[in-house]
Amino acid sequence: MINYTAPDTTQETDEVLESPEVNAIKQKSLVGVVSFFIRGAFLQIVGFVAGILLSAFLDPADFGIYGFVTQIIGLLVFFSDVGLAATLVQQKTEPTLKQYRVAFTIQQLLSWLIVALSLGVVATGLVSSKTGSAGVWVLLSLAISFPLVSLKTISSIKLERKLEFSKVVVPQILEQLTFFGVLVVMAWRGAGVIAYAYATMARSLVGVVAMWFLQPWSIGLSWDRAVTKQLVGFGIRFQLYDLLARVKDNLFYLVMGWFLPLTEFGYINWAKNWSMYPYNLTVGNVSAVMFPTYSRLQGHPHVLKRAIEKTTFFISLLIVPLIIGTIILMGPLTEIVPRYAKWQPALLSFTLFALSIIPAAISSPLVSTLNAIGQIKQSLKLMGMWLSLTWLLTPLLVYWYGFNGVAWASLIISLTSILPVYLVKKEVDVAIWAQVWRPLVAGVVMSVVGWLGQDWWARSYSWLLFGGVVSGLSYGVTFVVIGWSQLRAEVGQLVARYWQKQ
Repeated sequence: MINYTAPDTTQETDEVLESPEVNAIKQKSLVGVVSFFIRGAFLQIVGFVAGILLSAFLDPADFGIYGFVTQIIGLLVFFSDVGLAATLVQQKTEPTLKQYRVAFTIQQLLSWLIVALSLGVVATGLVSSKTGSAGVWVLLSLAISFPLVSLKTISSIKLERKLEFSKVVVPQILEQLTFFGVLVVMAWRGAGVIAYAYATMARSLVGVVAMWFLQPWSIGLSWDRAVTKQLVGFGIRFQLYDLLARVKDNLFYLVMGWFLPLTEFGYINWAKNWSMYPYNLTVGNVSAVMFPTYSRLQGHPHVLKRAIEKTTFFISLLIVPLIIGTIILMGPLTEIVPRYAKWQPALLSFTLFALSIIPAAISSPLVSTLNAIGQIKQSLKLMGMWLSLTWLLTPLLVYWYGFNGVAWASLIISLTSILPVYLVKKEVDVAIWAQVWRPLVAGVVMSVVGWLGQDWWARSYSWLLFGGVVSGLSYGVTFVVIGWSQLRAEVGQLVARYWQKQ
């Protein structure tokens, strides 16, 4: 484990801040963020359109079946890795070929263990009794995709270590285009939930071919006890964090899916999926860059501090209006589109899930910081707390409020995201409130404007579009009034750094 200790001085010398190593990290990470954001924006548009079509073609029960099966796979994923990828990315020195091959060997063995465990789950009849044969085929397709996906893991690690994120995004774009294309076409043709099985297999094959084309490596199987002990010894702490996260989310939602009717679980799954679009567009794209970049900045605390603050500022700036905008427009959309009326019972859950994303998104760079500087024990404590709260609080709220209780619990638990701020400040003197208060104030103004016009936005598509524009403008104008100087300074620095790279 890397023990991170901040220096006694609060500011590094100009020579260190502008050293070739630090400048290279800054520039590559910035290009990576831009690449991931462009990719994310494109894929979110594709996913958004696909979600609109799937919401029309599939029933709530179909969403329930897919959500139930993905929770099973989400649990089994734990056995497909022992933190190897995180270990190799976080490692200060370049991994040797033997380390890569040992990691690849271990991951191949574990991925086939996923297939065996999935067959065991199918044999119990657990899935077929709840979802029918369609759910079984979706589960098996997800399981078989693991050995395929593991073929591209080392290539991805090598690109991440070099901070070549613009290459990492190419297979991801091709994968998602393939997945949504196959899924929407088959759902449109009436295949139902089984469409997910074909889409999953097509996505896996395309991703492997694309990644190997971009970053081939000398593939091979190898085993070395000392190397295995080194990789697993450090990676197991990352994997323990992952285990706690899966027990908190996947296992819990699996239990909820078992006890709740498929239609109600479908409402939960639909609401949660839609609420995640803003998160995936912002945090989802940046998080792929945060961990490797923060890991490379371990020896430069002042640069790390500015990187965390910049990340938090831009995440807050973007995710607040996206979340508020989706909440404002979702209700009128279900009134305008006849086929969407079936989702109106899920609107409260959607709103609560969406609001819970804001504090979770702000805390995400901080949790990545703890992991990147070797303070995985602190991350484990946080995840243990969130796990306990989920399992204790959610059943009570479900008992009182029905399926909406799941979203109520998510919102309440998200408020504890203030704790990572305290833990990171003990290691790096970051100023988080200064980065988030302006977007939050502008978000409140946007919420009021959107709420006042709800009856108008539900009149027609034109009014709905007008409502989105007016609400967005209210956010933009408010932010310019209270935060123009900060926005100009931050964007100016990023633009200068990006063109310096070019």
